[in-house]
Amino acid sequence: MGLKGIAAKWLARREMKAVKAWSDHPERAQERTFRYLCMTLAATDFGHDHGITALTTQEEWTQKVPLRDYEGIKPYIERIKEGEINVLWKGKPAYFCKTSGTTSGTKYIPMSEEGIKAQTRAARQALLAYIAETGNSSFTEGKMIFLQGSPRMTDVQGISVGRLSGIVAHHVPSYLQKNRMPSWKTNSIEDWEKKGGRHRGGNRGCRYALDIGHTTVGADVLRTLAQALRKTKHSTTLPKFLCVRARRGELPTL
Repeated sequence: MGLKGIAAKWLARREMKAVKAWSDHPERAQERTFRYLCMTLAATDFGHDHGITALTTQEEWTQKVPLRDYEGIKPYIERIKEGEINVLWKGKPAYFCKTSGTTSGTKYIPMSEEGIKAQTRAARQALLAYIAETGNSSFTEGKMIFLQGSPRMTDVQGISVGRLSGIVAHHVPSYLQKNRMPSWKTNSIEDWEKKGGRHRGGNRGCRYALDIGHTTVGADVLRTLAQALRKTKHSTTLPKFLCVRARRGELPTL
């Protein structure tokens, strides 16, 4: 076991101890988070419009803040896109996560600095939880495939716009950068079939961990990856169900 593996096990034990400290008291942790959200929202236009204060209770919240779809909150987002601040959250968002779907067309989801930190922290905790549970930290020593949306950004009123997995790519810790694959150029390819084809080959004799970020991946992409990884002389950590679905020609959502 290398130094990375040893350090990862130590970090996993420390992280799981911290997680246990709050997960043993979930109601207390949820109330603390809810109270922080109310205190922050009280100083925003959304909070003012809905009568949110630092003392708002959960029961009051359910009465004051109705459930709504993207169209229901879109006017607030349009105001942010025009340069207004303190609309849905304090200040202005660090990013707009650009998504597309069957309803409302292209959507722009505001992401604060706190939000992106929560995303990366959750991914980190998931990996460390796996290490703590299994004792296996070998994947930290090998190559890691982060197959994601394009990390290239556009700009709206000084706010960076991109796919969530592409945004997260800008926050991968430096100690994982050297082992990270594929290249920035390959991940910048928008077409998923071409992206998978570009990555095929040239990565022989490596141990892999695979992360496919926040997207629907075609069976051909998974099949290409599975074929390339099977040709390596070491075992891989490619989840078996991905290979099985690729062989069946299914289109799994990950």
